[in-house]
Amino acid sequence: MYAIIRSGGKQYRVAEGELLRVERDVLGFADKDKVTFSEVLMVGGDQPKVGAPTVKGASVMATVLRESRGEKIIVFKKKRRKNHTKRKHGHRQDMVELRVDSIKL
Repeated sequence: MYAIIRSGGKQYRVAEGELLRVERDVLGFADKDKVTFSEVLMVGGDQPKVGAPTVKGASVMATVLRESRGEKIIVFKKKRRKNHTKRKHGHRQDMVELRVDSIKL
């Protein structure tokens, strides 16, 4: 059985026992050991259920394993023929690694 959940404007396909990396800012409660996702868009399996927009009563339980940071993203902006309009920034997103424990309908 698998489910499609929404977290932070992104959609993830998860199954029981899988590892998942989600943005930490979105969770806000990553300090706890357990996390519950209530925005389940679809539950698949033998008889898939599609929500409109979410499946009523469905939830995904996960356990927080560790917190880390994502890979570095470099943002470079430049306007041609102007020497003073170059800008270079780097960014690393805070991430949380989760293990999906159960999918409930």
